[in-house]
Amino acid sequence: MAPNPQCAALAAAKDKKGLSYTEIAQKIGKPEQHVVDVCTGKVTATTDEFNALARALDITSPPPHDAAHATKSA
Repeated sequence: MAPNPQCAALAAAKDKKGLSYTEIAQKIGKPEQHVVDVCTGKVTATTDEFNALARALDITSPPPHDAAHATKSA
């Protein structure tokens, strides 16, 4: 079983949409393992990746400004 996202809003949106990491990866054009790593906090997403995840999961609220939601330059 895949691990839950580190971010509660991301976990809730993923559950609400009923998407697997594979489906999210296909929507944003990234490998599944990279999506899992980003969602679980193993790697830091770029701003573009973070925005793509938000679009794929219909998240419209801005993220909190904390370490869990930081992005890196592309």
